Amino acid sequence: MGLFSGRQPRRERREIVLPPAFVESTFDQVDLSRAEQSLQAVAVWSSVDLLASLASEMPIDVYRGEDADREHLRTPPHLQDPGADGHGLEDWVYQLVMSWLLRGNAFGLVRDRNRRGDHFPTAVELLHPDHVSGWLVDGEPKFAFDGRDIPKAELFHTRAYPLPGVVLGLSPVAHHATTIGLDIAVTRFGAQWFKDGAHPGGMLTNSEVEMTPTLAQEAKRRFLAALRGSREPVVLGKGWTYQQIQVAPEESQFLETHRYTDAECARIFGPGVAEVLGYESGGSMTYSNVESRATHLLVYALNRWLKRAERVLTSMLPRGQYVKFNRDALLQSTTLTRFQAHEVALRNRWATVNEVRAIEDQAPVPWGDEPNPVAAGSAANNDEGNT
Repeated sequence: MGLFSGRQPRRERREIVLPPAFVESTFDQVDLSRAEQSLQAVAVWSSVDLLASLASEMPIDVYRGEDADREHLRTPPHLQDPGADGHGLEDWVYQLVMSWLLRGNAFGLVRDRNRRGDHFPTAVELLHPDHVSGWLVDGEPKFAFDGRDIPKAELFHTRAYPLPGVVLGLSPVAHHATTIGLDIAVTRFGAQWFKDGAHPGGMLTNSEVEMTPTLAQEAKRRFLAALRGSREPVVLGKGWTYQQIQVAPEESQFLETHRYTDAECARIFGPGVAEVLGYESGGSMTYSNVESRATHLLVYALNRWLKRAERVLTSMLPRGQYVKFNRDALLQSTTLTRFQAHEVALRNRWATVNEVRAIEDQAPVPWGDEPNPVAAGSAANNDEGNT
């Protein structure tokens, strides 16, 4: 697929590593050395699941030719299940996009190829990117899966976030480990606050007696015995007061920090993701701007992954054929707007009645394959009036 280029003149064998600024790191005790660990952050999970789900559920079309010569083809069986594992195209595309989003690389084993003509892959088993290691021999990349070398003919590798002179794509999780680690650490601290009692529930004070350790311990014992026993009133003598310590939820769970880090984690995966997921301040998603946000999400965040996936799927077709995702499936409009668009298409003879009915999941009608006769008559009358 033209993923590797360049050779070193000296014979050497060395590990493929990222530049020092992008090596794996941890925040406190948050281990992000495996891709799944980052999904503990709700914002990370929501963001990658949103993009991977949208890409995987979007229908595909196979074409040959361009413009007026473009021909719509039937999707071949092997492209309906690229992994040849029975889970289908949706599952395979979800894994592909998830690998790109979390690790910047997607690896696989080519299990089968076309037997005639172009020997393009017809079955690719995707591998967990954290289980694939790589090194350079004379400038030539070599890869292994769980310690077993992957022959070049069987290797499937496509990357995102490339850098010049670096074989592997950048890992967003490794690059933003501090931000993601902070979000996970804040969540853990909030949970531990309530689980382990990180703060006292109240203060028992005496304004009359000089407290000694023995007196304080006895007062505490009697007070707790009354609270945990028969629920009778506790009697300790004069001068005692009890003040319960109230901690605001915003302080105990660092909600402001959460809001900030959640939004930052979502922005790692592209403009518009944070806003669609609700990670924004001072704004609201109203019905009038839902469609514009869907467009924003498609143009600035999702479309680049769709184009990458289209190139991958196209590489699994004969030369001259290509795959396109039907992006209109994401830009679903209101009923009124959709019907108005249908009316314009019919009036201008861009579509037939049966084509419109297919879009609306309705059965075809016998007369629905002919162009709109009213529009044709109007066009003819206009032509006569202009002569």
